[in-house]
Amino acid sequence: MRFLRKSLTGLFLLSLTLGLLGFAGIMVRDAVKARMAEEARVPQARERVFAVNVVPVAFETVTPVLTSFGEVQSRRTLELRAAASGAVVELDPEFVEGGQVEAGQLLARIDPADAEAALDRAENDLLDARAEVREAERALVIAKDELVAAEEQVVLRETALRRQRDLLDRNVGTAAAVESAELALASERQAVLTRRQAVATAEARIDQAATQLRRSEIARDEAQRRLDDTQIRAAFAGTLSEVTVVSGRLVSANEQLAQLVDLQALEVSFRVSTQQYARLLDGDGRLRQAPVSVALDVFGTNITAAGRITRDSAAVGEGQTGRRLFAVLDAPRGFKPGDFVTVRIEEPPLERVARLPATAVNAGGEVLVVGAEDRLETVVVEVMRRQGDDVLIRGRGLQGREVVTERTPLLGEGIKVKPLRTGAVPEPEAMLELSEDRRARLVAFIEANTQMPEAARTRILAQLAQKEVPAEIVERIESRMGG
Repeated sequence: MRFLRKSLTGLFLLSLTLGLLGFAGIMVRDAVKARMAEEARVPQARERVFAVNVVPVAFETVTPVLTSFGEVQSRRTLELRAAASGAVVELDPEFVEGGQVEAGQLLARIDPADAEAALDRAENDLLDARAEVREAERALVIAKDELVAAEEQVVLRETALRRQRDLLDRNVGTAAAVESAELALASERQAVLTRRQAVATAEARIDQAATQLRRSEIARDEAQRRLDDTQIRAAFAGTLSEVTVVSGRLVSANEQLAQLVDLQALEVSFRVSTQQYARLLDGDGRLRQAPVSVALDVFGTNITAAGRITRDSAAVGEGQTGRRLFAVLDAPRGFKPGDFVTVRIEEPPLERVARLPATAVNAGGEVLVVGAEDRLETVVVEVMRRQGDDVLIRGRGLQGREVVTERTPLLGEGIKVKPLRTGAVPEPEAMLELSEDRRARLVAFIEANTQMPEAARTRILAQLAQKEVPAEIVERIESRMGG
């Protein structure tokens, strides 16, 4: 009986198992037939919408600023050179690198012993020349006095000759006495000629003495100049640089000792293109004295100064392009010669131009404008100036319209976009509260997607685990699920 009971129990369990397997097979067959009988559901295609930043176009009058780079240099630079050779016997304490000196200040002195001796000799020669002048003047006076005396003797001899002739006419005198009087008169006349020659000689001596005096004065002045050349003085107030001399050093003539730079007379030299240069000319073709702003960036701290354009170079220069301009700085505080600075020049104002980001215009001068139904349209504009990261443009039909600020390869004419306006308050994102069944289907679809990056899958699963889920995410997932 026990064996029979166990056999019947086993037969019952076997029959039950076979029945369940048959029922399961029938269910699988019916499910496969139902699935195969259904029509394939194709996911609904949706147009992709791109979010773009837009700015409104507003035309106005803008003063363009031309930006260039240049070097600061001094308009007054003097090379201090030794005019005489010798040992440096005296140096001013300010005769050092960066020393501040005043106009006329004695900076250095070269051994003046030889120059002083030469000056003394020249002064002695000058004294001798002056004495010679005085002696020649006295000799001339004496010669003139002797000439006057000789002329008076001639007058007396003429009187005596007339008296002898009267006596001879009255038969009182003799012919011998008349002849003697004539000889005496001739002798005195010869003496007058001799005295005149002496006067001429004295006058010539005065001229020679004057010439010698002038030569002595020139020699004295030259000796004084050579003595002055032993002193090196500052021609104007400034700062010393490139100082190469020390006390006691032997220097040669024309050797450079230092440079004197006037830091209050600075200018900046910079180069612009020919097109930019043409915009700086006035109606007569002359360079305008346009105002400039010079800035030196020193670790984030800008040193600035204002100035004006004064002139341009006469030639382009070998291997150079554009034009070289010079601008005088009004108050160059903090600048030094050799500084590399940024120069900004104000150009004439432009009317009816709009300022846009440079990324909004392509190489062909086109911009993308938001049109009807938020679709992009292409508009051709004229680029007037480039101002750093911005451009100044002109175009028709753009007043008040919205332009895409950043062009990408994905954007083009006819593309539907979602404008993001600068300063606009973003609309709150729509949220959905999902049922458990709907949430489970979404989670299962995300977990089964093997092509999704792991970081994106984790982020989306974290959002689906929240009580409220963004409606945009739910809509996007269900559109890919096909329902």
